[in-house]
This record gives sequence, C-alpha cells and structure tokens, in this order.
Amino acid sequence: MIAESRNLTKVYRGKQVVSDVTLKLRGGNIYGLLGPNGCGKTTWMKMMTGFVKPAKGEVIFDGAPWTYRAKSEIAYMPTEAFFYDFMKVASVGKYYKDFFEGFDEEKYEELVRKVGLDMDMKVRDLSTGMMAKLKVIATMSRKAMLYLLDEPLNGIDLKAREEIVDVILMTVSAKNVIVISTHLIEEVESFIDNAVFMKDGKILREFDTETLRMQEGKSIADLYRELM
Repeated sequence: MIAESRNLTKVYRGKQVVSDVTLKLRGGNIYGLLGPNGCGKTTWMKMMTGFVKPAKGEVIFDGAPWTYRAKSEIAYMPTEAFFYDFMKVASVGKYYKDFFEGFDEEKYEELVRKVGLDMDMKVRDLSTGMMAKLKVIATMSRKAMLYLLDEPLNGIDLKAREEIVDVILMTVSAKNVIVISTHLIEEVESFIDNAVFMKDGKILREFDTETLRMQEGKSIADLYRELM
C-alpha cells in the first residue's frame, strides 16, 4: 500500500465538506474518484498532499504518518495551471525541474513530442486541449509514488482525452498509484482499476471495476446513476 487516508474530515464555515473518508491506495492501480462537482474530491486531494490541514483524521504515506518529506513523492495536478502565460513549453519543463525534486526532463520532452506540442509554443497561445495535455505531461514527468490528477479530462475534445489517457497509462507501475478525480464517468470507465464514488463529502462505495462487471453485470456508469 502506497498511501491511505484515515477518517479524513474537513470543515469549512461550519459545514463538513469531507466526512470521515477512509481509503487505501495500492500500487499499480489507477483509481477513479468519481462524483459531482462540489462533492469534496478536490479538498480530499489537497489534504492528501498536505496543502489543506484536516479537521480530523490522518494521512499515511509509504507506511508512516504523513510528514513534509512526503511532498517530493506526491505529484498533484490542480484544476488551474501551475505555470505562467508568458512561458514557453520548454521553460515550463525547466520551471518544474527547478521547483520539483525528481523531475525527468527527458520524459517531459518525449511526452511533449508524443502529444504533438512544440517546445517553442507559448503557454498563452495554447488551446484548452493543449493546455490540458501540458498540465498532465508536466505532472506525470515527476518521479513520484502518488499522482493526484484533479479533473484532467474536463472541457477537452476526444483526441486530447485519448492522448492524456495514453500518458497516464505510460506512467502507472507497481511502484506508484494514480488517482483521477472526475465527473465524466464514461471517459474513465475503460481504464481505471478501482472506482470510488463520492457524494456530499462521503464515500458511498469503493470497488474493483472488473469485479463489478463480473459479479453484478453493471458498468460504472450504471452504478453511478443508481447511487447519485
């Protein structure tokens, strides 16, 4: 097991936005954190990274309570870009290398070429799909044990989604785990190993996707409609 949240709870203005979330994340798997906007997915991810302090509960990382040292092994991609409009694609890579320990410049350059971007492109000139690809590439070029991608497929076309999924699948290994938050259930159903349904800050159900199909004869989308 790479990481675990134990009874994580967060309260904003008297309201519990995340309530007693316990979840074990095992290496070699892609988890889909699935639920409508505002259900607590982003807040849970930020608690796992240490950006947000829980009101209750704890994060276990690599078998021990979370400490600041874990940050170098956790690659988090927020919904907003983590770089500036005036940068070029090449300088985004240099920026990440300076900012994050274990950033793989060669992998970054390889992935940039793979998805059809150019190192001389300026960030301000990128389309929505190009920006989405750049964000994922920069995040997945870090050498990390835990990857947290917040809505990586939102608002982009089919081709860009397929290219982003390819980048994700290239990165997953027995030594890491990837968590993707999304409300676009059909877009992740074909490649996630585990689905976690979240609503109103709570986990409604967690399951292995193949087991769901074999034992219950349902798709993830079918169950999502039932529970939500």
